[in-house]
Amino acid sequence: MMSPQRSSRCIFRLLVFSLGRNGTKMSLNMRTVSIICCIALLALNALPLFPAAGPFHLYFSGASLAVALVLLVEMLVTRGKRPEPERRKAEAAKPILFPAAGNQAEAEIVSFLATLQERGRLVDFLMEDITTYNDAQVGAAARVLHEGCKAALQEHFRVRPLREESEGSHVTVAIGYAADEYRLIGKISGAGPFSGTLVHRGWKTESVKLPRIVRVNAERLPTIAPAEVELK
Repeated sequence: MMSPQRSSRCIFRLLVFSLGRNGTKMSLNMRTVSIICCIALLALNALPLFPAAGPFHLYFSGASLAVALVLLVEMLVTRGKRPEPERRKAEAAKPILFPAAGNQAEAEIVSFLATLQERGRLVDFLMEDITTYNDAQVGAAARVLHEGCKAALQEHFRVRPLREESEGSHVTVAIGYAADEYRLIGKISGAGPFSGTLVHRGWKTESVKLPRIVRVNAERLPTIAPAEVELK
């Protein structure tokens, strides 16, 4: 009959063979428990080799048998489980593409042009051949144009002059001026500051309140002014 120590050695050899064969498929926890049990089994089988441990041979044999049974059960459980399939790496989240509003800015510009047309008849005035009219007629049309377009401009833009001085005044342009705020005319030398005569005060916008247009038809821009038909 095979002794308990010999039985535990056989189970130990079988476990080592199983670890070498399927170690990569075992879970980390099961592999750790198996290694601990192997170390304990080796220690229990080595202790009877010392003479001082003679009275405890029976206890060592029982402990070896118990550890060997634990290993055997673990081997059977591990063999019965299929290795978990490797989880696929999560793909990087792709940004959701939203359809861009076709020519949205262009539609808003046309909308403001339509406002200038409605308030001051701007497009009518600019597209008309005024060479056939006298100065009085052009002046009368310009007055209507000025009043209507000024009202539309003040409604949607907050406009103020870049320079508060009167035109013709002597002004100084500081070093590091914004290139879009000044146009220097005449002889330019050095890096500034520059002194000269104010020819035009300039204009700048501090705020814009254009209406947001929802473009219904992406194939065409909004109408500036509809054609008017009188029905009879």
